[in-house]
Amino acid sequence: MEIDEKKPFLEHLEELRRRLIVCIIAVGFGFVISYFFSERAFLILIKPLKEALPEDSFLIFTNLPEMFVTYLKISLIMGIMFASPVIFYEMWKFVAPGLYQNEKRFLFPFVLSSTVLFIGGAIFGYFVVFPFGFKFFLGFANKYVKALPSVKQYFSFAIKLLIAFGIVFELPVLTYFLTKIGILTPNFLKKNRKYAIVLIFTAAAIFTPPDVMTQIIMALPLLFLYEISIIISKLAYAGKKER
Repeated sequence: MEIDEKKPFLEHLEELRRRLIVCIIAVGFGFVISYFFSERAFLILIKPLKEALPEDSFLIFTNLPEMFVTYLKISLIMGIMFASPVIFYEMWKFVAPGLYQNEKRFLFPFVLSSTVLFIGGAIFGYFVVFPFGFKFFLGFANKYVKALPSVKQYFSFAIKLLIAFGIVFELPVLTYFLTKIGILTPNFLKKNRKYAIVLIFTAAAIFTPPDVMTQIIMALPLLFLYEISIIISKLAYAGKKER
C-alpha cells in the first residue's frame, strides 16, 4: 500500500525530469546556433547605450576573457529565448493532466501568449526604458567625471532589466492559472486595484529616471496588463464556477 501511494509521486518526478531534459536540449540547441550571431547580438544590445553616450565613446573590458564570456552569456540568453516555445509547451504538458478536458485545448494559446508576452516585455524594455534610463544615468557625467561603462557591468544590468520586463508581462497568463487553482479571484483584483496602481507607479519610479513622463510611459503598459488580467480572471473564474 505504501508503494502504491508513493508511485504517483515518483511518476511525477520522472515526468518532470524528462521534460527538464527536453528543455535543456532545446536551450542547448539554441545556444549553439546563437553563438554564431553573438557578436551581432552584442552590438544590437549596446546600441541604446551607444546612442546615449557622447561621440567617440566606447565600452571597455578589463579582463582578457571577458568578451568571450559575454558572448557565451549572450548565446545562452538567446538560446533560452529561442527555446521559450518548447519550455512553455513542456510546462503546459506537465500541468495539463490536472486540468479539465475542455481546458486542455488552450495549449496553443498558452504557448503563443506566454512567448509573445515575454518577448514583448523585453522589447518594451529595450526600445522604451533603455533610452530614457541611459540618458538619465549618463547625465551625471561632467568635465571632471566621464562614463566608461564596462562590458560586464552593462551586460549584467541590461539582461536583468530585459528579463524583469519579460516576466512582468507574463502577468495575464499567471493570473489565469492562479484563478484556476483558486488563489485569485476577479473580485480580489478589483478590490485591490488602488493598491496595485500605487505599486505599479512605485516600481516605475524606481526603475526609471525621476521624470514624470518617463514614469507614465512605463506605468501605462503595466496598468493595461493589470486590467487585462482582471478580464482574464473573470473568464477563468466564470468557467470554473459553471463547472
